[in-house]
Amino acid sequence: MKTQLQAISLRIQAVRSSDQMTRSMREATLLLAGMNRSMNLPQLQRISMEFEKQNDLMDQRQEFMDESIDNVMGDELDEDEEAEEIVNKVLDEIGVDLNAQLHKAPQEVVVNSAMEPAQLTAERMDAAGGNGPNSADDELQARLNSLKR
Repeated sequence: MKTQLQAISLRIQAVRSSDQMTRSMREATLLLAGMNRSMNLPQLQRISMEFEKQNDLMDQRQEFMDESIDNVMGDELDEDEEAEEIVNKVLDEIGVDLNAQLHKAPQEVVVNSAMEPAQLTAERMDAAGGNGPNSADDELQARLNSLKR
């Protein structure tokens, strides 16, 4: 008897599920039918064609702009190369070997200009007989002093 009641209960549940599915399908069908009635296919086609046309036009303009920028940048590179060639020819004519001249230049100036102000201040303190920055506080103070100048 208990088994028969369970079978009937399962059957009722299956019928309810089928009924709910039928209702949902009917609502979906009505919704789709309403959308199909309200949809204007010729208008959608015109909109799609206009979109495609405008998109192609935008692509052409973008391509034109890219080519223009590339041409300008390419011309600048060519001008730089031409200017460098002219400078090298003039230097060769007057007998100046720029690379040989640069190797003889003092390197200390470059080192000093590359130092940070805090390092320069610390070196000045050492040269003046100070103890120099031995701790983080001293280093921060030296940097603060260099900023005040």
